[in-house]
Amino acid sequence: MVMKEKIADVNKTLLELLAGIFIYGIICQVVGFVLVEDRFSYSTGLWIGIITAIAAAIHIWKSLDRALDFDEGTAGKKMQAQSVIRYVIIVIIMGLTMINGVTNPLAAFLGIMGLKVAAYLQPFTHKLLIRFFRGKKPES
Repeated sequence: MVMKEKIADVNKTLLELLAGIFIYGIICQVVGFVLVEDRFSYSTGLWIGIITAIAAAIHIWKSLDRALDFDEGTAGKKMQAQSVIRYVIIVIIMGLTMINGVTNPLAAFLGIMGLKVAAYLQPFTHKLLIRFFRGKKPES
């Protein structure tokens, strides 16, 4: 497979991952409206988390794309450095949600976990999006 085709596949996977994060956010929003009393705090925290998850997914994709230009050792070091940067930013965002008194930090954490959920559900999201956009049965 040519490098350009690999990158095109990664782009499709990224879009499926982002769609999964967004769908997860909508589901959490609906469930939260039923279960939570302070809907504003929950909603703002949740969507801050969802936006953070989306930004993290894009950062991971860009980091991987850049790492492909280096040898194995250098690529590993660069990926580790990017991972530390990503986690520091997530910790800062979580800290801000804890001290601002407006957003629900647990809802923000729930939103950030959308990245993990979407990663596990990506094969399902892939099949769902193929059906939606092409109107035919997905390939197994």
